[in-house]
Amino acid sequence: MGINATRALTCKYNAQLSCGRVQTPTLAIIARREEEIRSFKPEEYYGLSCVAGNVKWSWQNEKNGSLRSFKRSFITDLESSLKGQALQITDVQKSARKTFSPGLYDLTELQRDANRRFGFSAKETLNIMQRLYEQHKVLTYPRTDSRYIGSDIVPTIKERLKACNIGPYKKFIPSLLKAPIKTSKAFVDDAKVSDHHAIIPTEEFVQLEHMSNDERKIYDLVIRRFISILYPAFEYEQTTLKASAAGQAFTAKGKIILSPGWKAIYDSSSAADSSFLDAPEEDDASWQSCEQPLPLLKKGEQLSISQIALTTGKTKPPARFTEATLLTAMENPVKYMESQDAKARKMLGETGGLGTVATRADIIEKLFHSFLIEKKGNEILITSKGKQLLELVPEDLKKPELTAKWELELSNIAKGAHKDAQFFAEIQDYTKELIQEIKTADGTFRHDNLTNTKCPRCGKRMLAVNGKNARLLVCQDRECGYRETIARLSNARCPNCHKKMEIIKKGEEETFVCACGYKEKLSAFKKRREKEGAGVSKKDVQNYLKKQKEEPINNAFANALANIKIDT
Repeated sequence: MGINATRALTCKYNAQLSCGRVQTPTLAIIARREEEIRSFKPEEYYGLSCVAGNVKWSWQNEKNGSLRSFKRSFITDLESSLKGQALQITDVQKSARKTFSPGLYDLTELQRDANRRFGFSAKETLNIMQRLYEQHKVLTYPRTDSRYIGSDIVPTIKERLKACNIGPYKKFIPSLLKAPIKTSKAFVDDAKVSDHHAIIPTEEFVQLEHMSNDERKIYDLVIRRFISILYPAFEYEQTTLKASAAGQAFTAKGKIILSPGWKAIYDSSSAADSSFLDAPEEDDASWQSCEQPLPLLKKGEQLSISQIALTTGKTKPPARFTEATLLTAMENPVKYMESQDAKARKMLGETGGLGTVATRADIIEKLFHSFLIEKKGNEILITSKGKQLLELVPEDLKKPELTAKWELELSNIAKGAHKDAQFFAEIQDYTKELIQEIKTADGTFRHDNLTNTKCPRCGKRMLAVNGKNARLLVCQDRECGYRETIARLSNARCPNCHKKMEIIKKGEEETFVCACGYKEKLSAFKKRREKEGAGVSKKDVQNYLKKQKEEPINNAFANALANIKIDT
């Protein structure tokens, strides 16, 4: 269906317009978030903090527990009334708590963490994982949507630990090898293993020196996660203090670590800290009661207030998608569904959302490659072309409901409640209706990024577009297909601000350019690196340039057919 609709759009508007039941709803999700940001109106809010008994206290609304108020007059009056007052402790709560290690990795979760931690794209992570699986043979099959292992894997756990008992992991593995392996339903469950189990190490001996830097990073994430699930829980004592002054409530929180448990595996790591494990996507830490060392205090004690500070802030719009958060949205698109059909919503949730773990990376890359979305820093933005496409495609193609509907039909076929021939006939009829709707639509498509540069092949004016890591000129004629990279993001750092510089090519000459204004020719860059003692060689420079090439959009067919030789 997507192929037919893409062809219809391309022919009607003479532009490279691509759509499908997965990529178009994904694009619509990005557009929806962009609209939410654009329509958002920030509101200013206020808070109050004070210091009493060497403890920082925060004002708290007794009704809803919020640490903020939208009434400035109320907070300023409270600030005035607190001067010369004492804070009386009304409650001291101590509770022992524990948190367990996050589950094993499936591909989507690994792609999310790699993006958050290292800035890797979903496609980059998949490619690295594929090398670790196929070439190094140190990790298991990557294209899995399960975060569990089967009971048949349990007897092999010690052998897998022995294989990765090297380098930084020697500190944690020996204690596990000496004692019996303790398992739980948290990571061993035959019922929750799909076609493939979670990503874990193999029994193959590891040689870290044979891996690239990026491969070691991904390997490190998987190994530490695997070791951590075998460790005990992280245990701590949570202390919450409540107090009152001037008729208002105040609170303070503190934490005492009783046992580091699995967190010790991350706390000792310089390569993979634990900050990305449970950090919220939209953090507003300044408005949360901060953790701090607390003295021994008792209920009824009175503390004199030494410092009072009024704090202000503004409500923030929802954050733009990164590749990590977009993967989450594709995995759980239910909240973006307009339909309230409970069965459809449940089915879409159970079937893994939009796309599969194996295809989501390619879908995102295709949206970049088609210039429907672009990157600004780590954030994803929809382009003008993407906005126009959403106006031209039929409404059904923009909704996740279509995938949910088809998954429901396939489920009924599997149960014998529906005939497959009837389902295929319905899809055929629907596709014809879709094509007819596109053909009779009165919409228009306009290139608003035309330049005065003419295509060297056909002579038509070229389009200025932003690729994932480069700026390009692309011929507007889809049959010509000529494209030229005019600037690309390099791995070379600016000597002034240390940000990554762009490489701009004019003729045969290449120049490094930084956003701060710094410019340097490639020849001067080589000389500077030699003077700095970096010992830069032609090979080093080639490595810089090699990594800037656009990643091809691979799929299962392309990979399978890549090495086939055809006799002519």
